[in-house]
Amino acid sequence: MDISTYTSLLALEAPGWGTALLKGTVTTLEISFGAFLAGIVIGLCCALGKLNGSRSLAPVLNLYTTVVRAIPELILIIALYYAGTDSLNAILNALGFESVEINGFATAILVLGIVQGAYATEVIRGAILAIPTGQIEAGKAFGMPATMRFRRIILPAMMPTALPGLSNLWASVTKDSALIAVLGYQELAMITKLAASNTKFYFFFFCTAALIYLVITLCSNSVFDSLERRFRRGQVRVG
Repeated sequence: MDISTYTSLLALEAPGWGTALLKGTVTTLEISFGAFLAGIVIGLCCALGKLNGSRSLAPVLNLYTTVVRAIPELILIIALYYAGTDSLNAILNALGFESVEINGFATAILVLGIVQGAYATEVIRGAILAIPTGQIEAGKAFGMPATMRFRRIILPAMMPTALPGLSNLWASVTKDSALIAVLGYQELAMITKLAASNTKFYFFFFCTAALIYLVITLCSNSVFDSLERRFRRGQVRVG
């Protein structure tokens, strides 16, 4: 098989699959970015909730992070999608409304965001605990309100510690986005499967998809490295 055969398979015009793979890659990035942001928001709220010492809230948050981290992502995605859809429609029917079809894109972001949030909670909580308490106490002594202390002291101080963990979570969500294919949503993994099954070039297309995921990871690592250098400006490096 000559190289022209493989290049024709990736052509942007039909019958090539180049355009479909590009669209699948963009969709994967959109889902991953949306889920990552949702996970950070959930994780930040849950981390602050765990640290505030509330006796009623802490057990609920501990249950959430424990259950989500203990159950495989694939099972969680299927359970949250179908159970969530059935529960929503049951509530709507009870109120006299018709059933609705849940948007696959929004569902993918929400489900992956919930999974990401459990891991982000522990990453952010650990980063906040690593901040010397004297810095926070100094902010209180100066009369800073809680929001200002978070913006001026906690956030800049926790980011150098949190970024490596958040980088791992981003790499994880780009791979976990492939699990959304079980719901029938066409992102990169689903498009790759369709291309391979239609052309019978399974090894070629799955290797192409693997290369795309690798490029995404390498580019992402470069971005996170730049962010870490920025947040670590002025810090003394050891070793």
